[in-house]
Amino acid sequence: MALEQEKFILDMLTAWGDGTDGSRPDIERIMATFAEDAVWQLWVPGGPVITGRDALRKEIERQMSYVTHNRCTTRHIVSSERVVMTERDDYCINNGVPMPHSMVAVYELNEQGLISAWREYLDTADLAKKKGVALDKVGGPTVAQPT
Repeated sequence: MALEQEKFILDMLTAWGDGTDGSRPDIERIMATFAEDAVWQLWVPGGPVITGRDALRKEIERQMSYVTHNRCTTRHIVSSERVVMTERDDYCINNGVPMPHSMVAVYELNEQGLISAWREYLDTADLAKKKGVALDKVGGPTVAQPT
């Protein structure tokens, strides 16, 4: 167990917000956790991979243009010296629609203790459904409907 690494990740997650109306992500605090060449895969499998601090900042700012009330609630956290994994219940409002969702995130840390890779594993079909997208428009396997 690497408590220092866990605290580092938990502090970064706290910087996203507390879920209240006026809460906004502290982008500078979040950006300070990334290595210059960090990569963030927004969802696994198949999600886009954002590479480099400048691109990460642009992606966070893009998301914040339509997402509010961010809150990351950690259920479980496991770690080693170079890897931290969280199981989380996250919440946000996306274009006015509440979007609670569960996920697992894996953070790889470099020699300086900064995030060099971040992958999020979540059910994108669940999020699409909450946005009102029909399951057959989401992609992936089609679920047979009872006849």
